[in-house]
Amino acid sequence: MKVIGAGFGRTGTLSLKAALEELGFGPCYHMVEVFANPHHVEFWQAAAEGKTVDWADVFSDYNATVDWPACRFYEQIMHAYPDARVLLSLRDPEKWYESVANTIYRRSTATDEPVGPANIPGFGRMVTSVVWQGTFDGQFENKEHALAVFDRHIQEVKQRVPADKLLVFDVKQGWEPLCRFLGVDVPEGSFPHLNDTAAFHQMILERTQGAAPREE
Repeated sequence: MKVIGAGFGRTGTLSLKAALEELGFGPCYHMVEVFANPHHVEFWQAAAEGKTVDWADVFSDYNATVDWPACRFYEQIMHAYPDARVLLSLRDPEKWYESVANTIYRRSTATDEPVGPANIPGFGRMVTSVVWQGTFDGQFENKEHALAVFDRHIQEVKQRVPADKLLVFDVKQGWEPLCRFLGVDVPEGSFPHLNDTAAFHQMILERTQGAAPREE
């Protein structure tokens, strides 16, 4: 593990996954990896319940991680991989909340729109344990509380991660700060911009039907 993503979901994490993989830090773990590895659900559920887990059980084939579920456990992962750098992705808090509310939270709470493939046992329970209960204390609909959690997480990461190992990053900044942080050359192409709200719903539809997501 070379890069640990500490930023919450909907802070450009799918774009970061693509960017890190383009820079040679792939494969990069993201919630979509659970769709392809249903057996990972039990691992993340155990971690959410505070049980002892071996991070190599899911990360042995990965060089980076972003998004939930891993960002919830960034500190434990950091201790398991002390040489890794930490990437804290963020965005405007109000836009972040609106994005989460209209995508993963909506899917998690709508009985007719499952957040993940219906054939993955325990997926919804795991997401609830890691994200809605474990991160937001079951109060995500309380916007003030959710925004306070978002801000507190950012401040805690800044306090807990050594400054020389941390990059606080907004995907709008593009390649240069990320490449400088990782010590690699800036690619010629543009920075990936994937998974806006409309694309998220399309991605979930295609993932649940076994197709690759459309990139936007």
